[in-house]
Amino acid sequence: MRLCRFISILAAGLILNSCGTLRPNYGPANMGGPEQEERRETINSETTGNFYIGRRYHVNRTWWWGYLRKPGEPWSKAKLTVFNQSLMRAPDNLPQDGPSDARYAYDHNYEYRIWGSYTGETVYEPNSNQFLPEFRLKNYELLKTNPGWLFHPSDHYDPHRLTLHP
Repeated sequence: MRLCRFISILAAGLILNSCGTLRPNYGPANMGGPEQEERRETINSETTGNFYIGRRYHVNRTWWWGYLRKPGEPWSKAKLTVFNQSLMRAPDNLPQDGPSDARYAYDHNYEYRIWGSYTGETVYEPNSNQFLPEFRLKNYELLKTNPGWLFHPSDHYDPHRLTLHP
């Protein structure tokens, strides 16, 4: 009887312990970039305005564009977003089989200043089985081609699955 109770308590403890908020480990950090304090200072000193800061995030066979956040806000508040390109095409809206610097998603992990607005619509992205907010793109400006990690210095990018999330 005591053994049964002990095993039950142990099992419950293991199950509850697995509900922690630790970041999943998809592999070793592979995105490079600044120290956390330097990134924090950069974000805190950003010019504010009627635009978003966007980070292109590509995973094979998905059709979202990437993450958008307001200037001055941490990346942890960013939203994975699908672009509505009715007013302007996304910077990487190119053939998938072109030269490496001129094909769809050539700009993975590039950072942009993005103008436009959320439409209030939610779009289903079937290859990742997610419902994501739709953003109507009006304009963009390239800021950085190699900004490094997105959410944490230990970020691991895998082009075949979603590994970067706040």
